[in-house]
Amino acid sequence: MLGGLGPTELIIIFLIVLILFGARRIPDIAKGLGRGIKDFKSALREDSNNDSISEPKTESQRDEATKKA
Repeated sequence: MLGGLGPTELIIIFLIVLILFGARRIPDIAKGLGRGIKDFKSALREDSNNDSISEPKTESQRDEATKKA
């Protein structure tokens, strides 16, 4: 299963989280976690797109870029 966690361990972890945060806060926490993951993935995609755009594709473009610098 998930990293060696069985169903019993997952239930225990869920109960501990339920006790610590309460039933009302769990959806808010999950929503915030989901937004954070979504923002992180989109930032990674934007960064990889910016890297591919800024890199010259041919040798002549690389030579022109080094001459300008």
